[in-house]
Amino acid sequence: MSQFQTLNAAAIQMVSTPDVAQNLASARRLLAEAAQRGARLAVLPEYFAIMGARDTDKLAHAEHFGDGPLQNFLADAARAEGIWLVAGTIPLASEIPGKAFNSCLVFQPDGQCAGRYDKLHLFGFENGSERYCEADTIAPGAAPLIIDTPLGRLGVAICYDLRFPELFRLQEADLWALPAAFTATTGRAHWEILLRARAIENQCFVIASGQGGVHPTGRETFGHSMLIDPWGQILDVLPHGEGVALAELKASQLERTRRVLPALAHRRL
Repeated sequence: MSQFQTLNAAAIQMVSTPDVAQNLASARRLLAEAAQRGARLAVLPEYFAIMGARDTDKLAHAEHFGDGPLQNFLADAARAEGIWLVAGTIPLASEIPGKAFNSCLVFQPDGQCAGRYDKLHLFGFENGSERYCEADTIAPGAAPLIIDTPLGRLGVAICYDLRFPELFRLQEADLWALPAAFTATTGRAHWEILLRARAIENQCFVIASGQGGVHPTGRETFGHSMLIDPWGQILDVLPHGEGVALAELKASQLERTRRVLPALAHRRL
């Protein structure tokens, strides 16, 4: 297992549009800002490349894993900025007609892909005025992603995965990256408390990058991208709009939390 290193990490917040080129330009600018501020790891939000007027719009941009304009953009950005990049989500082709995977790729500073995670839990919500059903256009993933990096042991989850604590307990990680596009309705009720709970119960850092604002389609996302330490304290948060939340993740804080309250070692199941 790799040893966690103190580092600056960034949660990138966007208000993505149906225009892919516009979204990529915004992502590139924000990643450059994060790197200039000293980030060694940056996390983009879910659906950073396209938030379409219809759920099916993203299917036109689905790529086969290993090559495509979105993957090339992400590899180039990681390489240019010299950062580890948890690359939000992009649509990757599946064998199911009319469905793609909602996938998060992790890129090394040399631009090589170090891991792929396909979203396991698909969001469904209907309250009379809002309806979301990711299963209409998204194929579920089959396996979690927790990888050893030179920065520490990194886990990746996506948005709705946050509600399933068992995913975060499969293997011990030093930090979890969570790209998201929480709705304003569910975000106001549950976003912060769930993020802090995952950090506290797993004694790890959490970097959560969200979509944050009113999109051209009229959809409203909650934002509040944040970084949380293993004690559950919020290190930085960006409530709304495009921008970068950034904080130093201290190895000493991780070590101290696990030493003074060794809850992970006390598990009985």
